[in-house]
Amino acid sequence: QVQLVESGGGLVQPGGSLRLSCVASGSIFSINNMGWYRQAPGKQRERVAAITSGGSTDYANSVKGRFSISRDNAKNTFYLQMNSLKPEDTADYYCHAGIVMNSGRYGAYWGQGTQVTVSS
Repeated sequence: QVQLVESGGGLVQPGGSLRLSCVASGSIFSINNMGWYRQAPGKQRERVAAITSGGSTDYANSVKGRFSISRDNAKNTFYLQMNSLKPEDTADYYCHAGIVMNSGRYGAYWGQGTQVTVSS
């Protein structure tokens, strides 16, 4: 059994910063690709940022230069540093990871989401 738990969301003023964390726990052998997604009310879920096991990163055009994804493999944790936040960044943010369990089975997992609201 594997669980992803996000934290770090909240209310922030435009121009502010937040750091989201996602901790993976359970019978984990290794974590492959990790990603952060977001879903605003009435919109489809979109990928914001992703990082491979080798550390290569990719970002949605809307967040390039403002958001940064990173990972700490020793802690099975990955992060999304969000700077220069805009009202349009308001959404529920979800982490996603491809995980190989100790049993050898592979699965894709989602966190429960954390809300980010950017408003003055």
